[in-house]
Amino acid sequence: MMENAMPTSFGKVGVLFGGRSAEREVSLMSGGGVLAALLGKGIDAHPFDPAERSLAELAAQKFDRVFIALHGRYGEDGTLQGALEQLGIPYTGPGVLASAIAMDKAMTKRIWLADGLPTPRFESLTAQSDWAAVAARLGLPLIVKPAHEGSTLGLTKVVAADQLPAAYALAAKLDKAVIAEEFIAGMELTCALLGQGAAAVALPLIRIIAPDDNYDYQNKYFSDTTQYLCPSGLPPAQEAEIRALALASYRALGCRGWSRADVMVRASDNKPFLLEINTSPGMTGHSLVPMAAKVAGMSYEDLCCEILRQAALDLTPSTDWKPA
Repeated sequence: MMENAMPTSFGKVGVLFGGRSAEREVSLMSGGGVLAALLGKGIDAHPFDPAERSLAELAAQKFDRVFIALHGRYGEDGTLQGALEQLGIPYTGPGVLASAIAMDKAMTKRIWLADGLPTPRFESLTAQSDWAAVAARLGLPLIVKPAHEGSTLGLTKVVAADQLPAAYALAAKLDKAVIAEEFIAGMELTCALLGQGAAAVALPLIRIIAPDDNYDYQNKYFSDTTQYLCPSGLPPAQEAEIRALALASYRALGCRGWSRADVMVRASDNKPFLLEINTSPGMTGHSLVPMAAKVAGMSYEDLCCEILRQAALDLTPSTDWKPA
């Protein structure tokens, strides 16, 4: 899948990072790393923060392609992808529809379930939800989280039904759509994915061991006590099974370019469950895709170039088509 490309073949490249989402801080770190990597490769790369500059300025820059290092809403949810389609600027990562679907955890789960892919049971919450009934249906503990946020923002592990109102209120501060999800006790894994369709590949799994099994915002991006095992240490057959499941989840949503699938393996029976797909994963010093790429033999700089090489616009009908 990897192809050598001369730095000049990419043309003028914009690195989009920062943005207006709740994940701005992480995006600034990701984008800074990507920008430095591309410049180090001799690529004509330029920073662009959509929170500080308009789309008119983006168009005026006449970028030949852009690397999206934005996380969360307004960058990972299909809205920016749609604008780039209108401007005719190829971009990294999945297209408009796949980005929008993957950003919506409930819709993602519905598609996976329709394809027979395992994901924890869930239901949508409102302020009028019957909390005792929710706890009875999904069991305790359970997870409450915003449907359109990442980086575990607004997430609560609920161990008693009377904690649900507060957990809902916390998530609802970030998103009007909130879900409750069955808690899967076991091993936490993540799988980086590169490419498109039949050519897509799954990189080595990473096993995540967080302090007190709490892989929250602090432990994701700033703690040095979270352990990341890559290779994962799983038996080869189990590793292959989970990587195949991650690929299936990626293809089911129509993803391309790159993404990262998060998986839990239930301790009681070793059954894997898909949690979510991240279509613009972190590229910070603590990030997981670069870690898996390194084990697969690809440096951070080469990974950035490979992602950039795959920048594209969504497929559109041929302009040669004419009605019969």
